Amino acid sequence: MKNLLLLFCLFLSVVGFTQTSKGFEIIEKGEQRKIDVLYNGKLMTAYRFDDSVRKPFLFPLNTVDGITVTRGWPIDPRPGERTDHPHHNGLWMNYESVNGLDFWNNSTAIEPAKRNLYGTIRHEALVDKKAEENNATLIVTANWLHPDGHVLMKERTTFLFSVKDNQFFIERTSALTANKENVVFKDVKDGFFAIRVARELEMPSTQEDVFTDVHGNKTSVPKSANNQGVTGMYSTSEGVRGDSVWSTKGRWAMLQGKKESKEITIGIIDHPTNVGYPAYWHARGYGLFALNPLGRKVFSNGKEELNFTLKPADSVTFKYKVVIASGKKIGNQEMNSLADEFAK
Repeated sequence: MKNLLLLFCLFLSVVGFTQTSKGFEIIEKGEQRKIDVLYNGKLMTAYRFDDSVRKPFLFPLNTVDGITVTRGWPIDPRPGERTDHPHHNGLWMNYESVNGLDFWNNSTAIEPAKRNLYGTIRHEALVDKKAEENNATLIVTANWLHPDGHVLMKERTTFLFSVKDNQFFIERTSALTANKENVVFKDVKDGFFAIRVARELEMPSTQEDVFTDVHGNKTSVPKSANNQGVTGMYSTSEGVRGDSVWSTKGRWAMLQGKKESKEITIGIIDHPTNVGYPAYWHARGYGLFALNPLGRKVFSNGKEELNFTLKPADSVTFKYKVVIASGKKIGNQEMNSLADEFAK
């Protein structure tokens, strides 16, 4: 009997009936409030909608060969990480002032007495999912909520995931529709599409900073006593590098460094149809890699101001592309080609 079982297993292997996964899979885990995105059986990212985070987000972000490029804290803490800005989780999209409500800085760290000043984005539904060998699609809806529970905006987001030449791509297209009242995105600093990266991909720094949000809450980023293994460097389509990237415009920006002895590139590409294109980069050396198409005043030293507004039932769509690569540095020419392709 044992020999017959071994022969049957061998037969299944030969004819292809194995359990080894090939290409993309999307697995719902409703009880854990997440949807896993796997490639060749390995987790690439997960769409998460934890109640404690106050917004849907992708976490973690991994390279094709399994290197995690996002900070773990506070979701999955790792030794040696910074513990500032508890609202910086994975890859997300939200804003600091929508009808006077702060969606960006909301987290469980906010005192209950102040929560009336903060908005929440609540996942509503998984609309569709599709997984193929080298591509996958996930369509979800969410509501941008006032603290009293009424809906300010409805969101419909499509994520396109793909792998090509050992590079992991994420395209996010989000349509925001005002519900029953005018929706005003006040011109402010903190927004809009962002990643918080792993410690190794921060820029080396011994500077101590204190950042203040729109409500006057202060977050300290202590100076680093040890920059060993911290290797990050920003660059943009306009040739700007390092800390100087902050408050400059560009159609793309990259953060490059090393993790687990491999070259890592994270690139974000803006789309020409987006409001405010090309956006200002809100890129900080301590690991916040973001762009803000709606905040102009602080980045331009008062020369520009937007205060973008949606009337009831009006919509606006934002499109962004992220590339995550390991094993090589992506060059400017390749990023320009990716941006040209994305713009078509």
